[in-house]
Amino acid sequence: MAIFSVYVVNKAGGLIYQLDHYAPRAESEKTFGFPLELVLRPHDERVLVAFGQRDGVRVGHAVLAINGLEVNGRLTADGRDVLEYLSSPANFPVNIRFGRPRLSSNEKLMLASMFHSLFAIGSQLSPEPGSSGIEMLETDTFKLHCFQTLTGIKFVVLADPRQSGIDSLLRKIYEIYSDFALKNPFYSLEMPIRCELFDQHLKLALEVAEKAGPFGPGL
Repeated sequence: MAIFSVYVVNKAGGLIYQLDHYAPRAESEKTFGFPLELVLRPHDERVLVAFGQRDGVRVGHAVLAINGLEVNGRLTADGRDVLEYLSSPANFPVNIRFGRPRLSSNEKLMLASMFHSLFAIGSQLSPEPGSSGIEMLETDTFKLHCFQTLTGIKFVVLADPRQSGIDSLLRKIYEIYSDFALKNPFYSLEMPIRCELFDQHLKLALEVAEKAGPFGPGL
């Protein structure tokens, strides 16, 4: 069981805090000959598999590394264009690591805004007035849990579907936010949270929740 990430969204839909706590890596690393059996295409500043699947590599996976060199966007760590490098027979055989593309900061901002809108739609669709909005979304690989405060701040946790104690964790995160962000004289309401004590106590709360332990005084 695991807690994957935490998002804090302000009442306007802006992402003011995000933490990746645990990211399962579904990666596949193989040595390929020329020509490459997979069709690669650039998409959103990444190089993705557009066609062909083998040995754990799936359509939509991104090129993460070539011959041990990390790939950042469409370039390797030493500045070579990925598609140009893989188009030359002289560079083969080549070792390529594929995996699910990592979310960029801009994508996280966009997703937070989209969830804010979806939350509002959920409230409006309710047949009864005063709906709390979306509290949980479930998929086969994770659950999204949301707690909205009276002031409109949303605390969102993505966790393993088997993970227990998320309701208590969400309220604990709210308590940490109140103690170490709102009471910080240098913090401006609705603005990004940059507080070391907030980070420390949040990470501790996540570790306690993963072990399904109680939140005792001082935690």
